[in-house]
Amino acid sequence: MNKKPETSAPLTDLLEKRWSPRAYDSNHLIADQDLLSILEAGRWAPSASNSQPWRFSVAVRGTDFHDKVTAGLGGFNQAWAPTASAMIVVSIKKNEDGTSSAKNFYDAGLAVALMTVQAQSLDLYSHQMAGIVPEVIQESLAVPAEFEVAVVVAIGKITSPDVFEGAAYEREIAPRTRLPLEEIVLHGKP
Repeated sequence: MNKKPETSAPLTDLLEKRWSPRAYDSNHLIADQDLLSILEAGRWAPSASNSQPWRFSVAVRGTDFHDKVTAGLGGFNQAWAPTASAMIVVSIKKNEDGTSSAKNFYDAGLAVALMTVQAQSLDLYSHQMAGIVPEVIQESLAVPAEFEVAVVVAIGKITSPDVFEGAAYEREIAPRTRLPLEEIVLHGKP
């Protein structure tokens, strides 16, 4: 499926091909080396003062760990995400007073972005899910209290969107869109 975006300037192939599918090949088994490569990309992401405020919990399809992560997915995510080859739970270090840290969320976002690009370089696709029940995942995976579960990333090989019907199918085949640069660049020339 061609999901090539319309851009104002050329993008690197990895970014041009990247999109967030929901139709994953339920027969694909992710290679340990590919998973390790994706995690290394996250590990080497930049972070303020090299604090590396992220932690990754890896759930490969077919394991009890995977079932625990699936139980913590919300709504429609429970219907499609379990077919992905793996899911990575991203937890983020809280401030000393136990509150969320915007800086740490930003840094963890950089880690997830690099993992996404690394996955794409391996011809694997990823989909970040905020539609989760963090407390369920936190408890079932025994994530330490000084971290908060923030997002789950599904990773795998895509399959035909024909696995879906109705609105889910339409969303899967819809073209990729973004706001125009003129709308998101506040100052300076886009």
